[in-house]
Amino acid sequence: MLALRSVSVRKGPATLLDGLSLEVAPGEVVAIVGPNGAGKTTALRVLAGETPPTDGAAHLNVQPLAALAPRDLARQRAVLPQQSALAFAFSVLDVVLLGRTPHAAPHADDLAAAERAMRRAGVLHLAARRYPTLSGGEQQRVHLARALAQLDGGAEARYLLLDEPTSALDLAHQHAVLRVARAEATAGVGVLAVLHDLNLAAQYADRIAVLAAGKLVAVGTAEAVLTPAVVRCAFGISVVVTQNPCAACPLVVPVPESGDGFPFESLPVLL
Repeated sequence: MLALRSVSVRKGPATLLDGLSLEVAPGEVVAIVGPNGAGKTTALRVLAGETPPTDGAAHLNVQPLAALAPRDLARQRAVLPQQSALAFAFSVLDVVLLGRTPHAAPHADDLAAAERAMRRAGVLHLAARRYPTLSGGEQQRVHLARALAQLDGGAEARYLLLDEPTSALDLAHQHAVLRVARAEATAGVGVLAVLHDLNLAAQYADRIAVLAAGKLVAVGTAEAVLTPAVVRCAFGISVVVTQNPCAACPLVVPVPESGDGFPFESLPVLL
C-alpha cells in the first residue's frame, strides 16, 4: 500500500495540502482530479518521495518513504512527470534504458525490458530516433516507456505515478495511455494518475479522489464521486451527470452558464 497519512505541505504562507489522507493499493487505478491549484501534483510528489510533507507522512507498506534508500524506492515506484526536460540527443532506446538504472541486471535483460516497455507504450518503432526530434506527445510516451521499464522486474509491490499523462496527447493516444495504466493495474501494479478530464477518470479509474484547495472533497467510485454536488463544490461549475452510452461509467456534461469571467473566487470544500 502506498499512502498519505494526514499530510500537509506548506510553502511560506501558502498551504498546498491540508491534512490529506489517500491510499493506492496494488492492482487499482486511482485518479486525482480537481481544479488548478488544488494540490494534485503536490500530492503525487509527496507519494513519490520527491516533496517532504510539512506534517504527516507518506508510507510504502509499513515504512515511511523517507526511510527507504533511493535505489530501493526506485525499484518499487516510477514517476511520469508533467514535463521531462532532456536536451541531449539520446536515442529513444537510450532514454528508455535510463529507467533500468536502479536494476543490477545484465545488459541483455535491460534491453529486453526496454523493448517490452516501448511496445506497451507504442514507441517501439521510434527506438532509433533521436529524442529531441520527437513531437511533445511522442516524448511523453517515451517517458511512459521509461517508467514502465523501471518497474519491470522490480519488487512484488510496484507503483506507477502519472502526472497528467494525457496532457500532450491526441484523443486516440489519451485512451491508449490509460489502457496501459489499466493493464498495469491488472498485472498487480498500483497506479495513481493526476487527470483533468473527469470523463477519462470515470472510464479508467477504480476510485477517484477529488481535491480542492489542498483538501480531499470526496473519494470513491466514479458513480459515488462524480455527482453534480461534488463537481459544483470542487470546480464551481454546474454539470449534468448521465450514463456514458459507450462505457459502464458516468458521463459528466457541463451546463452552459451566462456571465463573464470566473464564477467564483474561492472554492468551498465539501466535508
